[in-house]
Amino acid sequence: MRVDHTRPRRYPWWQLILLGFVGLIETIFRPLGRMWRSNEALESYGLVHLSSVAGDAMVAIALAGSVFFDVPVGEARGDVAIYLALTMAPLAVAGPLLVPLLDRAGPRRAISFVAALGRAVVCVYAATTFDSLLLYPSAFLLLALSKVHAITKTGLTMAYAGPNEGLVRANARLGRIGVGGALLAGGPALLLLRFGGSKATLIAAAAVYGVAAALNLRLPHPRVRGGGAKVTRTGAIAALAAPAIGAAGLRAATGFLLFALAFALRGSGEPTWWFGVLAAAGTIGSFVGDLVAPRLPSSLREEAVVVACIAAAGVGAVLAFVAFSLPVLIVFGVVVGSSAELGRLAFQSLMQRLAPGGAHGRVFVRYEVIFQLAWVAGALIPAMLPIDFRGGFLILAILYLVAGIGYMTPDVVARLRA
Repeated sequence: MRVDHTRPRRYPWWQLILLGFVGLIETIFRPLGRMWRSNEALESYGLVHLSSVAGDAMVAIALAGSVFFDVPVGEARGDVAIYLALTMAPLAVAGPLLVPLLDRAGPRRAISFVAALGRAVVCVYAATTFDSLLLYPSAFLLLALSKVHAITKTGLTMAYAGPNEGLVRANARLGRIGVGGALLAGGPALLLLRFGGSKATLIAAAAVYGVAAALNLRLPHPRVRGGGAKVTRTGAIAALAAPAIGAAGLRAATGFLLFALAFALRGSGEPTWWFGVLAAAGTIGSFVGDLVAPRLPSSLREEAVVVACIAAAGVGAVLAFVAFSLPVLIVFGVVVGSSAELGRLAFQSLMQRLAPGGAHGRVFVRYEVIFQLAWVAGALIPAMLPIDFRGGFLILAILYLVAGIGYMTPDVVARLRA
């Protein structure tokens, strides 16, 4: 009997699935191995940031049921309003402590280590007290330590950016890494939530934060970099006034959109799975923004990027209100995500370039507090008021318009005075 060797070999279906899964794992972990072996400081810190964002994503998934989906709408509004008010407190508490430490480069690694290790400990404690009121102070501490990591990341990005790498490119690279960390943790976290519950998910998040703490020990000593701008005692820089207004408007609109989706979808006729689709569209948009930012012309000023982001998001909000449908909303989600990320990267890079070396703490904390307040203010509107899902996009367009006017006002006033 002759064997036909020309026919391609056929694998059983289960082997094809296994081969595809192995290929996916290899695709995911190959960049991680490259980052581990790299001698570049920013690559080493990228692993720290990836682990930190992955832990944050797992915590968000573990706590989502306790905030949005396990209580009636009326009760959820009250709980979320309290939660949003509490989100303004962590920076008020941690900010004054971080200022003198961030002004010097040396303690930044220690702060990043403590922020990761602290979140690991709090996650374990939160898992044991999940069904009690003690969950709320635990969530507060997790949020505070996450903000500490975010502020410290700004200084470490400056210190670890390569000599031939601009700040926009460095910030965008860490942004892509952060999105990758959130996506990498999302699948396992959802499986743990489904089969092990929120407590198991929090324990897994604690393990991920422990990895982040250990990775901090590999970081080199950061360098002190700084610009030549004049800084007030409160950390204000005159050249950042207009860009800060625009960036704050983008942050407020993001908070509004997130909570409008969370509440309005529950009271409208649209299916709740729209929330997941639109949230995914926003995440994809953020990743697109991180891809586009390094490819922008070097001659393009950061201020112009902020204006373009506000205009694009505003036009998108109007179109979403007029042509209300899921495909349009998905496109809008991508536009909002990319606009918010590009605006954030532009302002962050401008701030890093202007802030003097001995005033990083004052500058970073000041503007992080402003943006946190803007996000909370935007989120409080749908959290406290019953807003129609479609009508929310019209309010969102107004927020972008106010942000644009606020951005241009300081420049117009300065020209009139001149």
